[in-house]
Amino acid sequence: MLGALLAVLSAATSAFNNAAARRGVITGTVIQAMSITVPVGLACFIPASLLTGAAARLPALPAASLAAMAGVGLLHFIVGRYCNYRANQAAGANLVAPVIQLQVVVSVVLAVVILGEPLTVLQLIGGVVMLAGALITQRQPHKPAAAPPAAERVASDPHAFLPRRTLGYIFASLAALAYGTSPIMARGALEHTGPMTGLAGGLISYGTATSAMALGMLSPAFRANVSALNRGNLRWFLYSGVFVAMAQGLFYAAIAVAPIMVVMPLMQLSLVFRFGFAKTMNRHHEVFGPLVTLGTVLAIAGACMISLDSRLILDTIGLPAPIDGVLRWRLSGG
Repeated sequence: MLGALLAVLSAATSAFNNAAARRGVITGTVIQAMSITVPVGLACFIPASLLTGAAARLPALPAASLAAMAGVGLLHFIVGRYCNYRANQAAGANLVAPVIQLQVVVSVVLAVVILGEPLTVLQLIGGVVMLAGALITQRQPHKPAAAPPAAERVASDPHAFLPRRTLGYIFASLAALAYGTSPIMARGALEHTGPMTGLAGGLISYGTATSAMALGMLSPAFRANVSALNRGNLRWFLYSGVFVAMAQGLFYAAIAVAPIMVVMPLMQLSLVFRFGFAKTMNRHHEVFGPLVTLGTVLAIAGACMISLDSRLILDTIGLPAPIDGVLRWRLSGG
């Protein structure tokens, strides 16, 4: 129950983070976003770890766990976040979100191969449903809305948002790979350690990622990019940094007390929250329509089929015995 609650809270805060970051990168750059959100995340984790006593658990973590969480910081907070922001900047959160959420398929496949967790035919079908949702979303035509207020307009296109779909989907796919792999690394490092150790793991990850960003400041081009940040975008990146830190801390705490296949389906609620925040905060810079809604619903349904206990689903719907037997068949693991 605790793991489920932490996962839902992580989904909500993650969705707000994406909406805030999307608002900032409309006129700002991805490097500017990362230069703010990564250090802000570390600044949030330090006091949280000290106040909860999580930092005191760091010496108890084995060297392999410390190394794994450092790797998570580079993969998730540097590679994954960069690709996520580039995808959102190019095509908008609504179009790329179902593609990025294919991370659950990556996580489940790796959970089966590396962690030995079971896989049923029903879960395999769920992966196909998620992929169908991502493909359907991409078919949504874009009809530019009325011109937004001057403060919200994109400098290169002051009248309407024009999604660059191909670029967005490429970076969304790369983000899905990074985001889908990092939970397996974190689960292996934090399994059976408790939620407070999850905060300690997040501190390691953010510290490593912040160090990598600091090294980037040695580049004159990097510094020039960051120094061009305007005050309006700074506000949105600060919001994003705080909420993504909250989301990641809650996520690490969730996987420290619950299996990947419990946490990951609940994390798909971020698609629902993200859609709502996009409508509220970025309505002039997103693609909306029935195919986006349908794709989102399919992505959530597929994620639940993958991650929930297949026996629970099949016991509830009561299919004929031959079909029920096939769907319960375990392909591996367990």
